[in-house]
Amino acid sequence: MSLQNDIESMVKSVDLQLYDTVVVNENDETIFRVSVISNDSKDGKRKSVSLDQCVELTHLISPLLDVTPPVSGEYRLEVGSPGIERKLTTLDHFKKSVGENVSLVLDAKEKCKGKLVKVEGNTLFVEKDGQLHEVDFNAVKKAKTYFEWK
Repeated sequence: MSLQNDIESMVKSVDLQLYDTVVVNENDETIFRVSVISNDSKDGKRKSVSLDQCVELTHLISPLLDVTPPVSGEYRLEVGSPGIERKLTTLDHFKKSVGENVSLVLDAKEKCKGKLVKVEGNTLFVEKDGQLHEVDFNAVKKAKTYFEWK
């Protein structure tokens, strides 16, 4: 099993979903960032991940990384939620963001903003101004979720 699969199993064991793992360098420090999202929804919205869940997951993942480090050298483990406004880089990110507002930059700098209704194959369905737009995932150059204050 790979490190990613082992981490995903641990995340599932605390009833969360693995959103992403990434190694970043910030302020001369290497960080192994594990982002998780809730499986639960309330009123059509995904529930947030609690601090206690992140702490529990940190305690589960840390011993695994002592045996199988994600990078060579010193690093810091950071477990948290990817946030309400986050980058979408994979098809899986889009699937996990159905029902949320998305902002897309497509080929030829065309922009599309609206609610991600569904993902079928490589096609994203975005509702904008009451109309459903089909967007090919491969045409997306940049994407993120966004929060709209009401």
